[in-house]
Amino acid sequence: MQAILALEDGRIFRGKSFGARAECSGEVVFNTSLTGYQEIFTDPSYAGQIVVLTNPHIGNYGTTPSDAESKKPYIEGLVTREFSPVSSNWRSTQVADEYLERYGVPVIAEIDTRAVVRHLRAHGVMRGVIAAGENLDVDALVAKARAIRKMDGTDLASQVSTPVVYEWDASEPKNQTGDTLLTASLGEDTKQMHVVAYDFGIKENILRMLTRENLRVTVVPARTPAADVLAMNPDGVFFSNGPGDPEPLEYAQQNIRELKGKKPLFGICLGHQLFGLALGGKTYKLKFGHHGGNHPIMNHQTGKVEITAQNHNFNVDPASLPDDVEQTHTNLNDQTLAGLRHKTDPMFSVQYHPEASPGPHDSHYLFKDFRKMMEEFKK
Repeated sequence: MQAILALEDGRIFRGKSFGARAECSGEVVFNTSLTGYQEIFTDPSYAGQIVVLTNPHIGNYGTTPSDAESKKPYIEGLVTREFSPVSSNWRSTQVADEYLERYGVPVIAEIDTRAVVRHLRAHGVMRGVIAAGENLDVDALVAKARAIRKMDGTDLASQVSTPVVYEWDASEPKNQTGDTLLTASLGEDTKQMHVVAYDFGIKENILRMLTRENLRVTVVPARTPAADVLAMNPDGVFFSNGPGDPEPLEYAQQNIRELKGKKPLFGICLGHQLFGLALGGKTYKLKFGHHGGNHPIMNHQTGKVEITAQNHNFNVDPASLPDDVEQTHTNLNDQTLAGLRHKTDPMFSVQYHPEASPGPHDSHYLFKDFRKMMEEFKK
């Protein structure tokens, strides 16, 4: 069946329909990762977005529950060059086409994704619509794209967050091959510590990485008051990744200010942006965002370059941060801020994903740094 991707500036791409035979709309972004498409599908940070994958072959190894970052896909739609109708992998339990159809996610394939990406790089991310069918009204689809609510100023985190408090079940944590993970080598006398994790769209591999540091994790909804978190008497508080603009999440910024100095704090991605805002800084929207698995980051504390996975459209302006906040990491592609740390209070954050699954694994040390920070705070 024919399918169309219509962008708000009137650019049209024609291809074939896969996945759900439905219409979808959202902000169109591109991801340069070579593998891990199911992790991209199920990353809640992609809520409200149509994702263009630059790797031309998608779906060829199928899908499996152990590769999911959440209970379902969160992308609004998918744009690919070639979308495999079959899977060739012993781990696959369902072909990607059936998987996305099951969850109502439309796919447009057999189009020149290079042209789409070049267009987005030149003009910036923009709103779009994917529709399937014959004799589609192109002008009407473009009008729909222009009518979509912009992501700027939109709180999507509270929409994807857990509605209830729960304890993360780490009884049999799995890695991406389905094998039971070995407990991190922390020493026999290492005591378990308690972390409360704010869920703004948290990825399950973050929870796995926290538990590998012998941390008991309680996950709470995005709007949970700081007083309720302090009542749980955690050793530290974690602020997760998530979709949308961080600026309207004033409730989260206020919680950070109330927890600052009282407990060790660690933030990733959206959590990092919220740290910047709570500390008095400002955020801005990138032209086409950072989405992919090979972004080089300079660690100013070690002088080493880390290869990282990233997925964000907004960034913290380093010039807006007060003097008591230091810049710890920088994105070497465009010199944007990629990490910060408070000079006196125990809190730090990074813009990228140290838990990246599949890889890279250069930044796993950050979870160990979080545990070490909690241990020192208790002394």
